[in-house]
Amino acid sequence: MAHKQQKKRTSIPVYDLPVEKNQRIELTIEDLSHEGNGVGRYEGYTIFIPGVLPGERVAVSMTKLKKQYGYARLLDIIDQSPARQEPPCPIYKRCGGCTLQHFDYAAQLEFKRKLVEDNLRRIGKIEGVPVHPTIGMENPWRYRNKAQVPIGEEEGGLIGGFYAQRTHEIIDMESCLIQHEHNDRLVQQVKRIASKYGIPAYFEGTHRGVLRHVVTKVGFATGELMLVLVTNGDRLPHKDALVEELVQEIPGLKSIVQNVNTKRTNVIFGDTTRVLWGQEYIYDTIGSVKFAISARSFYQVNPVQTERLYSKALEYAALSGSENVIDAYCGIGTISLFLAQKAKHVFGVEIVPDAIEDAKRNARLNGMKNVTFEVGEAEVVIPRWYEEGNRADVIVVDPPRKGCDEALLRTIVEMKPERVVYVSCNPATLARDLRMLEDGGYRTVQVQPVDMFPHTVHVECCALIVRSIVKKQ
Repeated sequence: MAHKQQKKRTSIPVYDLPVEKNQRIELTIEDLSHEGNGVGRYEGYTIFIPGVLPGERVAVSMTKLKKQYGYARLLDIIDQSPARQEPPCPIYKRCGGCTLQHFDYAAQLEFKRKLVEDNLRRIGKIEGVPVHPTIGMENPWRYRNKAQVPIGEEEGGLIGGFYAQRTHEIIDMESCLIQHEHNDRLVQQVKRIASKYGIPAYFEGTHRGVLRHVVTKVGFATGELMLVLVTNGDRLPHKDALVEELVQEIPGLKSIVQNVNTKRTNVIFGDTTRVLWGQEYIYDTIGSVKFAISARSFYQVNPVQTERLYSKALEYAALSGSENVIDAYCGIGTISLFLAQKAKHVFGVEIVPDAIEDAKRNARLNGMKNVTFEVGEAEVVIPRWYEEGNRADVIVVDPPRKGCDEALLRTIVEMKPERVVYVSCNPATLARDLRMLEDGGYRTVQVQPVDMFPHTVHVECCALIVRSIVKKQ
């Protein structure tokens, strides 16, 4: 008689670690991670701790253990870094909006430069390339031209702010020090007036309620304001009274828009957008180029630093007026139109149809006829342009955080433009993509970090890449 084979029990792996959960230890912080957490080691075991700075000796309590690394919370700072400063924001320790306010601004800029350099070396295996000092802001506060604020309810009315780190708990705020003051005022007025009329907030647990998000936009150069109310359904109670009072209370308001999002999702916008009052667009300028901004347009949130970033891209493109340029991931045409000021012709491609319509509108707005925009995937459209004879002297890429599609990078190598200008919002994917371009016969000449988001760990870069292999005719 055959015996049934018993299943082996799988046991939870036990790691031989030098620490235990909730254990109190002391260690010295060696560096910051790409997330802004302090990095320390205890008997060779790597530990990540929020809110600490390089060089500090700290006491911590272990909160989470993994085989190769763990996490801890700060108990006490034994030896403090000279770069530590008191965060000016009263809700800084609770809010997840920015995480480096305790770090001196000059030290933040050097951390970001070093972060880019480390990624190039570690991921891209690229060494010896100049990574210039990060271009910072003279006043690194009140720089954001857009706020996206989730709305909730407490006794006494509506609340709105940012989520606490790694939660969906809304931290109510009166003022955010990285937002333009007009954004603060718009959000406060919506909370006050909507509370007055009893308009309920959306509650994601039951998928009931009305007001999900308040989105505000400010034209830094023009002073024009847009307010977007994201609602859970078409119905907006007391709509006329709400709109009338908002218009009376907020000077400079040019547009009030309703966006309808009925999905159970963390995505802010739904598919339906309608103007409740005023115009469909507000306007702003970057340098001498004017842009129309709709409720759902992507537009860089720090216009002061955007001008510096795009000016660097234009410098690296080294245009004389005779070049054809391709702008992959062109969005609403911000970089394309900057380049068109000096190029013979710019071809922009973008996968989002609405963005291409905005790009064409912005070209008309500026009277620029030496631009062509097309909807599609860059890795599909650009090879077709190449076959049609649209040869690019310069290719500019400004991809999302995931970096360039591999097929696009292969296309660039095949097209052999003399220069590639890479605008990046993620040093890790920048380094990965530069490695592929270098393997395809290109050389990274220099990289310029730009601080688009002071007091956060994010850093933008502009990299110049040139052909290093030129075939003799």
